[in-house]
Amino acid sequence: MAVVPLAKPSGDLNAAPHNPENDSTQWVRIAAACTLAASGALLATGKRRAGLVTAVAGLALTAVDQKETVKACWEALPGYLDQVQGILNRAQTVVEDLSEQGQKLRQVLGK
Repeated sequence: MAVVPLAKPSGDLNAAPHNPENDSTQWVRIAAACTLAASGALLATGKRRAGLVTAVAGLALTAVDQKETVKACWEALPGYLDQVQGILNRAQTVVEDLSEQGQKLRQVLGK
């Protein structure tokens, strides 16, 4: 007959079971944060190219960690682009109106 040792239960019965997937997520978050901090330090010291490359790597790690957020932003992007296009169209109309009024004013003043 074999004797199998039983695991001693922890004192906290409400503790969540250990999930190795959470550990990898934590490491991705830590790596992303460190990479972004390093890119900030590189940019602050004047090393623009290395800082930008490091920032892109940090953003890629963040995108891997935050898949749902990236998906939501990607789906909302066309709406934001439509809003920006509307603002630019209104600004163009205002500039054209100001240009026409300037030409009329020059004609009235005789120049």
